Amino acid sequence: MGLEAAAEHLKSLQAEQALHQEASDTKRSNQEEVIYHQWATFKVDNELYGVDVVQVKEVLRYSEITPVPGSDYFILGIINLRGNVVTVIDTRQMFGLSPHEPDDDTRIIVVEYNEQEVVGLVVDSVDEVINLPQNDIDRAPNATGEETTKRFVQGVCYYNSILIILLDLLKMLQSVTPMETGEEF
Repeated sequence: MGLEAAAEHLKSLQAEQALHQEASDTKRSNQEEVIYHQWATFKVDNELYGVDVVQVKEVLRYSEITPVPGSDYFILGIINLRGNVVTVIDTRQMFGLSPHEPDDDTRIIVVEYNEQEVVGLVVDSVDEVINLPQNDIDRAPNATGEETTKRFVQGVCYYNSILIILLDLLKMLQSVTPMETGEEF
């Protein structure tokens, strides 16, 4: 093969490679990029709920909670967590469910409310951390006319054929924070 023939052959190989690269790029751009989000799941009254795992600081066994006189009905009281006072909220009361005696499965999920404050949520049990594709999450259905319960539901999703209610912690905690008076928990 002469020099000119080799140069022609090289050009044809480069053109063929460019065609394959272009087809590969087109195929990649036609595929939707799947974005996953991690959720920490827990149960309250046999329903599965999820919160953004980034907001969860830790999960504690249920322990003695010191009541705070004059606090709202959904605030169980406070706990001391390594020298920090943490307000503990009863999720059952917040969701309008019947009370439940704490048992071995009952946990307190400590979540970040804002940069200065953490809050404890008492739940019946903690499940697992799961990855959900963002496009599998549906908006919360308007099943009830009651704004109080759906205002902090971010969405719903099926995972292993089980419905998970995904909560927006910020909205949920703001809905129970006495913002108008400027008080803190």
